[in-house]
Amino acid sequence: MSERPEEPKQASDADSLLPIDEHVEEGHDAEGRKVRHRGIYLLPNLFTTANLFAGFYSIISSMSAQSAMSAGDAAGASKYFAFAAIAIFVAMVLDGLDGRVARMTHTESAFGAEYDSLSDMVAFGVAPALLAFGWALGDMGKVGWMVAFIYVAGAALRLARFNTQVGTADKRYFIGLASPAAAGVVAGIVWAFSDYGIQGSKMSFLVALLVAAAGMLMVSNIKYNSFKQLDLKGRVPFVAILAVVLVFAVVFSDPPRILLLAFLVYAASGPIQYLLHLRRNKTGE
Repeated sequence: MSERPEEPKQASDADSLLPIDEHVEEGHDAEGRKVRHRGIYLLPNLFTTANLFAGFYSIISSMSAQSAMSAGDAAGASKYFAFAAIAIFVAMVLDGLDGRVARMTHTESAFGAEYDSLSDMVAFGVAPALLAFGWALGDMGKVGWMVAFIYVAGAALRLARFNTQVGTADKRYFIGLASPAAAGVVAGIVWAFSDYGIQGSKMSFLVALLVAAAGMLMVSNIKYNSFKQLDLKGRVPFVAILAVVLVFAVVFSDPPRILLLAFLVYAASGPIQYLLHLRRNKTGE
């Protein structure tokens, strides 16, 4: 009498593969014991997803602008370049919100941190480089795409270094220019000048210098103020609200030029403070 083949054992829940919509994250409770959490926090990741979409929309708009240029539609190209630059600034706002929402609602997670970095790479790494390349750097040939790649590589290295220093770095400062600020410089240039109908081919060299400088500043060891010490939950004097209203009024009076000026000043503040620090040290000697 032949033996019946053994039926395959059913895998336990712990050994089975997780379905695609499942996520398990290990952490520690207040007493230091290891715990496992299923699922992800929805609210902060919604802002991160919106940030990712804004970066993707910027890339699509840059591609549409290049198609319009090929068709000889200069006005349409300027419009799409402006849309691409504005999308990067929208991504910047959303990127600032997701982290603050996570901290205020105590919904921080390792998944959220990694997702945020990947979204930032698209919105503040790839999208600004393609925007600058389509608007001005493409006319420089190989030099143009090399400059664009320097920026992309700088953004990737900046984000990777930031992730490895989260628990040890001084929260008051960024080491190197933050990728959203670098993206603000690039997007601000394109938006400010394309808004006037100026073609990027007429200022390719200047754009190349600024894009390359932004990429190098991201991987530098120069310190930038992070403004994370600002207490947004505490009480402030009434005059602070008036100051905020004034800032909004100034920005909306001429968004392209004001935002470009603000990010250029911030990008230059790091090297200026570094040089002043070196000068004080030499004087002290």
